[in-house]
Amino acid sequence: MGARISVAFLVAAFAMGGFLPRIAAAEERTVVGTIVRLDPAEGVLVVRDAAGASWRYKVEDDAGIDLSVFRPGDRVKVTIGRATPLNMITAADRLRKGDRVEKAPY
Repeated sequence: MGARISVAFLVAAFAMGGFLPRIAAAEERTVVGTIVRLDPAEGVLVVRDAAGASWRYKVEDDAGIDLSVFRPGDRVKVTIGRATPLNMITAADRLRKGDRVEKAPY
């Protein structure tokens, strides 16, 4: 009888899980904006988004991102490919392997 109650409890708990609010999973994030500062030798990229916020990125050596193909004034899309919790989003990030910097259309 105890096993039946445990199974019934587990089934009810799983069924209610569909109705409970879910915590947002951390996902990759993208910033689109214009390059306002660029230093390929140091691996530094500063992008200003449409809201006027500046995002500073430091490209790590093994990231595989070539900043020499970009110029100040270029419109770019910077994607942090790893999951980043909302409370960890900052205006200064390191770009690592798996992250991307691409030219964006106007």
